[in-house]
Amino acid sequence: MSMDLASLRADYSQHQLSKSDVERDPFTQFAIWFNEAIASQVQEPNAMHLGTSSSDNVPSGRTVLLKGFDHSGFVFFTNYESRKSRELLSNPNCYIHFFWKELERQVFISGTAEKVAASESDDYFAERPYESQIAAWASRQSSIVESRKILEERFDELKIKYPEGSVPRPEFWGGFRVSPVAFEFWQGRPGRLHDRIFYSPENGRWNIRRLAP
Repeated sequence: MSMDLASLRADYSQHQLSKSDVERDPFTQFAIWFNEAIASQVQEPNAMHLGTSSSDNVPSGRTVLLKGFDHSGFVFFTNYESRKSRELLSNPNCYIHFFWKELERQVFISGTAEKVAASESDDYFAERPYESQIAAWASRQSSIVESRKILEERFDELKIKYPEGSVPRPEFWGGFRVSPVAFEFWQGRPGRLHDRIFYSPENGRWNIRRLAP
């Protein structure tokens, strides 16, 4: 099948991003953009691509969901036995990337990840829907599964074992916090002259620079 990929393109014209207009604090700037994404009804505005690499520098990536952020970092939850967890525990350097197509915006955040406190994982797990709690037990994430039927049978067995309201958090499941070392805010502009504002720490404050598109 022939596809003319070279002709697939779109121009961007909704917003602009000026170095003089952004907040001095990148966390505040992120909060502004994140709230605008919610207000614009972006589908799953908290979806973010997480990039990791193994201890021997083999990269991998996947989409996870942001579940909290403040000046200490950006939090998501997962199975600690998954590939991403194993990679983060051996090499904590990582990045997260948000793409809000409807607003023609992207945010890139590079940093290091570490496990959140067990109490924080407990609190979030208790808020999850019942079937999501059961799924955390049923799925040995990233391991080989012979069939979906086996997975569903395991799920049904665990629903009998753990009635609703009495599901403990598995020790192999919890959160990570990504502590940023750099931010980039990207705003699509006409003619591919996109706006890129980059934050990096310098002498106890955030230095702000404009990058060429």
